[in-house]
Amino acid sequence: MSDLTPLDHAHAAMQAAPTDDAARLRFYERLAASELFLMLAEDAGGGDQISPEIFEVAEARYVLVFDREERLAGFAGQTMPYVALSGRVLSGMLAGQRIGLGVNLDVAPSAILLPDSAVEWLHRTLGNQPDEVEARIAQVHAPKGLPEELITAIDSKLATAMGLAKCAYLVATTQETGAQGHMLGFVGAVPEAEAALARAAAEALTFSTVEAGAMDVGFFRASDPMTARMERVGLRFDLPQVQEAAPVAVTAPGLDPDKPPRLR
Repeated sequence: MSDLTPLDHAHAAMQAAPTDDAARLRFYERLAASELFLMLAEDAGGGDQISPEIFEVAEARYVLVFDREERLAGFAGQTMPYVALSGRVLSGMLAGQRIGLGVNLDVAPSAILLPDSAVEWLHRTLGNQPDEVEARIAQVHAPKGLPEELITAIDSKLATAMGLAKCAYLVATTQETGAQGHMLGFVGAVPEAEAALARAAAEALTFSTVEAGAMDVGFFRASDPMTARMERVGLRFDLPQVQEAAPVAVTAPGLDPDKPPRLR
């Protein structure tokens, strides 16, 4: 079907392989990255508080989200107020509320009820951070033995980080203590974006099933000697660059990741 969404495809892959942890993680990764339309009980009115429509199923509470506006309208059968949020923001908003997610119910092949425990797990998982490099690195080498899933996950994450850094290199490292590992080194990162880039690296690591702690994160200037060393042996990822920057006013709830809307 030509109208299937990325979330539909990720859900289908998970359903086709119920014992495959990687497929399950890819579904949750897609859910976190997707723009979701949350059905509201009343119009938010441009404020910082929202009132989602809450449904009770088998003594559990759920809010309803859809990955297309027309899917929400098709489920409701009428015009309903809604707010657009990423799955990442939504999981943080619902954390601790004992509320699950009803995703695309009755309107798409990816229809699924996720209990509040799944929402809590997603929120905790998205909060994982890789360690930033503090120890001195003695040597860098070409990365070896990493699963293709991790390379693909890093590439996908960094493809959405427009203008946050010039590029990144994935390298194997040997520290002065003799400890070995891997590092994703960002070059020319916007200082205010370092936390967001570290989160992106953490999510790529987590959702690729690679054990936590297997990859460090570093930030370097183009003129740093380490950058030249990484360029010689590392796997390079070029981040998309902004052609024309224009200030954008945040006027709707959910658009500012540092100030998500609050449940009312």
